[in-house]
Amino acid sequence: MNVRHLFFSALALVSLSACVSSKKFKSAQADYQQLESKYKTIESDLSECATEKATLARQKEACEREKAMLATKINELSDQVEFLKQNNNQSLKQLEAMSVISSQQAESIRKSMDNMGAKDAYIQTLQQQMAKKDSMNMALVMNLKGAIGNLDDQDINIKVDKGVVYIDISDKLLFQSGSYDITEKAKVVLGKVATVLKNQPDLEFMVEGHTDNVGFTSSSAISDNWDLSVKRATTVVRLLQKQYGLDPTKMVAAGRGQYSPVADNATKEGKAANRRTRIVVLPQLDQFFKLLETPK
Repeated sequence: MNVRHLFFSALALVSLSACVSSKKFKSAQADYQQLESKYKTIESDLSECATEKATLARQKEACEREKAMLATKINELSDQVEFLKQNNNQSLKQLEAMSVISSQQAESIRKSMDNMGAKDAYIQTLQQQMAKKDSMNMALVMNLKGAIGNLDDQDINIKVDKGVVYIDISDKLLFQSGSYDITEKAKVVLGKVATVLKNQPDLEFMVEGHTDNVGFTSSSAISDNWDLSVKRATTVVRLLQKQYGLDPTKMVAAGRGQYSPVADNATKEGKAANRRTRIVVLPQLDQFFKLLETPK
C-alpha cells in the first residue's frame, strides 16, 4: 500500500514539472519572436538611414562643387573688373602724357563715366514709363470691350498696335451703303464707346473714315470716296460731341478714302473690311517729351 502511494506521488511530481517547463518554453519562444521582429525593424531603419546618408553625401559634394565653380567665376569677374579699371586709368594717363587731351578733358571723361550709372537709371525710368503707358492702354482696351459686350468681331475690333489703341467699326454697322447717316444700332455702340472715353478726359482721339476702292458716282451731296470718308468721320464726331458730351477740343475728324486699306480690295470680304470707321486714341507725345526734358 505504501509503495503504491509513493509511485503515484512521484508520477504527479513529474507531470507538474513537465507542465511548468512547457509554459516557460512557450513564453521564451514568444519573447524571441518579439525580439526578432524588433531586430528586423531596426535593421530596416538602419538601411534607410544609410541610403539617406549616401544621398545627402552626394548632394553635399554637388553643392561643394557648385560653390567652388561660383567662387572661381566670382574671382574671374573681379579680376576682369579690376583689369578694366586699371586699363581705363592707364589709358587716361597715357593720353594726358601724350598731350592728346588736357587734364581738364580727362577729368570730364571721368565724370562722364561716373554719370553712366545715372543715365542707366534714367533709361530704366523711361522703360517704366513706357510699360506704364502700355498697361494703361491695355486697361482702356479691356474697358472698351467690357462696355461694348459681345458683338461680332467682323463688326467691331479693338486692339493695341505699337502702343496705340485702335477701335475699328464696320460701316455695315454704322451707315447705309453710300450714306453718311448713322444707324440707330450704331448710336448705341458709339454711346458705349463714348462712356469709356469720357471717363478719360485727358485722352485725345481721331475719327478716321475709310472706304473700299469702288468708284463713287458723284451726286449733289457726295463727290467721291474722299468726300464720303470725311463726311462719315465728321458725322461720328458731331454725334460724340452733341449727343454724348465729349470735349470737341479732344477730337479730330479725318477722311482717308480708299488709300489706307487693311485687306485686299480684290475680294468681297476685303472690300467689307476696308469700309470702316476707325477711332485712334492719340499718344500724348507732349507728356513724353516733357519727361525727356527733365531727367530724374
